[in-house]
This record gives sequence, C-alpha cells and structure tokens, in this order.
Amino acid sequence: MDLGSLTTVIAELKDHVLTITLNRPDRMNSFTNTMRAEFRDLWQYADETDGVHVVVLRASGDRAFSTGMDVKEGTYVADNPFSRTDPGADLSPKHNGCWKPLICAVHGMAAGGALYWLNEADIIIASEDAQFFDPHVSYGIVAALEPIGLAHRIPIGEVLRMALLGLDERMSAQRAHQIGFVSEIVPRAELWDRADILAGRIATKPPAAIQGTVRAIWESKDTGRSHALATAMSYTVIGNPIGKAQVDRNSVPTRDFEIRGPA
Repeated sequence: MDLGSLTTVIAELKDHVLTITLNRPDRMNSFTNTMRAEFRDLWQYADETDGVHVVVLRASGDRAFSTGMDVKEGTYVADNPFSRTDPGADLSPKHNGCWKPLICAVHGMAAGGALYWLNEADIIIASEDAQFFDPHVSYGIVAALEPIGLAHRIPIGEVLRMALLGLDERMSAQRAHQIGFVSEIVPRAELWDRADILAGRIATKPPAAIQGTVRAIWESKDTGRSHALATAMSYTVIGNPIGKAQVDRNSVPTRDFEIRGPA
C-alpha cells in the first residue's frame, strides 16, 4: 500500500508506530465512501505489515475529532436490504481483522460515527475540550449501531443517556474519564505528543505479546468466561515462545515507570 496516495487521511509509519491523521477539517473530519475504502486498506496494511506495532489515530483541525458520516456527501448502502452492511464497519480495526493496538487521541467534538473508531480503540486519551455525543435521534434516525458498540465498554445508563438526548447534551472529557471511557486527559497542546509517548512505549515491547494480548482480551467479550479462558490459554501457548524470543529479559527496565492517577 502506498501511504502517500491517501486523500482523506495522512498516514506515516515511523519507529513501528503507524500514525493516521483524519484530514478533512473543513468537513469536521466526517467520513465518506472514500475514507471508508481508505480505512479498509489501512487496517489490512496494519495487519499484514510486521513493522507496524501500534496505530495512533488523531485528527486535524481545531473543532472536531470527527462528527461521523458526511451528511452532505452521504455514504453507500446497497439498495437490496439483504445485501446491506453496516457502513461504519469499514472504519473499525477489529471488525477488519486488525489486532494491532489502537490509541485514539481525541479533541473537540466526537459524534455519531466517530464512535466506530472509539468503540474499538484500546486506549483513548483526550484533551480538555473533547465532547462526546450521538445526534441520531435528533434527526429522526434510530441510534443503534454506534451505541451498541459503546455499550460494550461503558455503563449502559451512560449509553442510553447519550443516545436518547441526542443534540441536547454532550459528555465532557471529564465525565468520559470518570466512567472509564477515556483513560487520560491532557492539555490540548500536549495531546499528540502524549499519544506518541504511549505508542512508543508499547511499540518497544515484543509485538507477538502485544498483538496476542489485544486479541485475547477483545475476543473474551464475545464469549463466556470458561471459553474465553480456554482460548486465552491457547494464545499464550502460541504467542509466548515468539514473544520471549523477541526480548532480552535482562534489558527490561524495572524502575523507570510512571504512576497513573492520584497518589
């Protein structure tokens, strides 16, 4: 894949971190058919490229991470109802078989279809101005696909409040942090640098261990406890020999760490 040929995003691979920047600021970084296609290709590229250890998703412009689908351009849905698929699924890494960790750095508005990325992110950090909302019902549209994905990671009461109030209320970065949706809030000027720091730290770890960890934990949410533990055990059998061979145990730091959260 030629990363330089992309038109709706900017993508750069450096030091095993694939940084994707949504680049439609004039349209609030809303997604189009072109962006859908480019993300399908990006997730395949990330999955198949061993040099990609971590993916960072961020957005250009001042006002929005993304406001979902571009309502002016619309997006393709098959005329035959039995051929229709979720148009936002193209944006979702796990749905497209990519188990490389995804860090989302959110600023400004994150609305509606933006949740396709956030629902499958492994780490979400946000600037103080981030706001989360789902406008579907305000426009007479059933809020189903994005909220169902969201319900797998935050309390259902918070999902219903967001979905039912539509444009009348926005969840602040502080509230998103309180409920565990966002793991860290940083000043806007530090958002991209902080995402790079986290990605860089993950990227130095054995990729087989990281990828197996992501896949085991996410797949556990689709099964019962016993099945999930059995699958996880098989992943350790598969991944541990590879991961151990990728690291010098004596070089692993034991004192250079951060404390996250209040002391």
